[in-house]
Amino acid sequence: MSFKIALSAALALATAQAPVQQVSPLDAAIAASNRSPTNVARDQYRHPAATLAFFGVKPGDTVVELWPGGGWYTEILAPYLASGGTLQVVPPAGSYDQRIRAKIAGNPVYGKVQVATFTSGQPIPVPPGSADVVLTFRNVHSWMDADNPIADQVFAEAFRVLKPGGTLGVEEHRLPEEADAAREATSGYVKVSTVRRLAEKAGFQFVGSSEINANPKDTKDYPEGVWTLPPTFELGDKDREKYVAIGESDRMTLKFVKP
Repeated sequence: MSFKIALSAALALATAQAPVQQVSPLDAAIAASNRSPTNVARDQYRHPAATLAFFGVKPGDTVVELWPGGGWYTEILAPYLASGGTLQVVPPAGSYDQRIRAKIAGNPVYGKVQVATFTSGQPIPVPPGSADVVLTFRNVHSWMDADNPIADQVFAEAFRVLKPGGTLGVEEHRLPEEADAAREATSGYVKVSTVRRLAEKAGFQFVGSSEINANPKDTKDYPEGVWTLPPTFELGDKDREKYVAIGESDRMTLKFVKP
């Protein structure tokens, strides 16, 4: 056998024996074609793979996503849970409810997604003890609205729908502990201690926190609160490059368990 033939045979054998790199189901869902380019561009701030891994979300889980807005995480959770799990999205009644229903209508990627509208003062239409995981992303400040405070109700409902041992995952804009608590009602930022108090009052036990979504560039002192930063840019083009350089908000990422 000539040297060239032997070398070719050796290379072919090595290639055949080389391990095939597997793409994880979560990575496949993050790379899925249903995700909008605008949402994909925010991965650098929202770290979906690390966040969902920290919360321990598995492909076979029953997951309740509380108050999805534009469905940023819904785009990832739907294909991730499609083969063996269940995704139930619970938007508030009104424009968010209409928005998420319009997003998933007629798209086979969302064919198994269940929608259950949240109405203030009423139980979430999800069976008690049915969920493995409840997730909510950047919503606690909305539940603390002075005109309609519903935070206690929402945390209690999250506790009710979870199985014993189930996980509550919370991501929220983070207000420094030393800041005036009144800012929680106006800035969009909330203290970690406040979220822990609300969750523990509902019966949850604190498991741990992660700095996955921390942003030390966020000074949290903007004229229009957190909405000054991307993706909202409440000030329009005023100082836009400054806020682009800061990026999205500094966020807590907290994990709780239902005993």
